Amino acid sequence: MFQSRATNWTAAIIVMGVSGAGKSTIAELLSQRLNRPLIEGDSLHPQCNIAKMSQGIPLDDDDRLPWLKAIAARIDEARKSNKPVVVTCSALKRRYRDILAGGHDDVGFVYLRGTKELIASRLKARTNHFMPPGLLDSQFAALEEPDANEPTLAIPIDAAPAAIVDRIDAAFGAQRGEQV
Repeated sequence: MFQSRATNWTAAIIVMGVSGAGKSTIAELLSQRLNRPLIEGDSLHPQCNIAKMSQGIPLDDDDRLPWLKAIAARIDEARKSNKPVVVTCSALKRRYRDILAGGHDDVGFVYLRGTKELIASRLKARTNHFMPPGLLDSQFAALEEPDANEPTLAIPIDAAPAAIVDRIDAAFGAQRGEQV
């Protein structure tokens, strides 16, 4: 499950994936399990980004840059105050993940991996979110799945949220040499 040797994500664990993968749900449960504050990345989007997505217009790299920098700044605050966090962020591209990590090895990513069909069905059932289901294709088009050189734990999203968090926790335990 681990795609890299990262084991010491002491500043931030970023729960990533396309819209509808379950980032907010999994991150909330994980933050409770690990007793870490949660930073909901979507709450840091500039209003112009929210307006654009609400109109069904995909964001480009220029749109995402201030948002990614805002999230990175919050991670830096967590690092400096020695209060590790769980963060939600799509982190679709390698360069976005590089911005978020800021050259530090104390940030890792939990990639929620699912099929386009499963995620589309979730998006159709979701209400009160600015990201319309019609933008899912653009999310998958932009997605650069993490590779073995990135500090990433890839988790399939084909189970209930609590079971997914159990998988994440078990993987961390196995990396720490604990009995699972």
